[in-house]
Amino acid sequence: MKKSDIDITPAFAIHPGEVLKDMLEDRGWTQREFAEKIGRPLQLINKIINGHSGITAGTAMDFAEVFEMSPKFWLDLDSRYRLDVEMIER
Repeated sequence: MKKSDIDITPAFAIHPGEVLKDMLEDRGWTQREFAEKIGRPLQLINKIINGHSGITAGTAMDFAEVFEMSPKFWLDLDSRYRLDVEMIER
């Protein structure tokens, strides 16, 4: 790792659940409605929104289908979050 990589430390990290929460609110969907749309348990959606669970490849595919976007968006959000957390902790 180069020194310049370490010098850029984020002030805070944004969990993908925060983005999901905003997207649901923008559409007027409840967590339960969204869980039903993607065929996943409500508890999983709640864990993601509350920052207690990350985004898996399968979840990213489900989210992408409903929101009509790339699953890479969700995986990148999760990966960036985990990297930012690690940088902040170091």
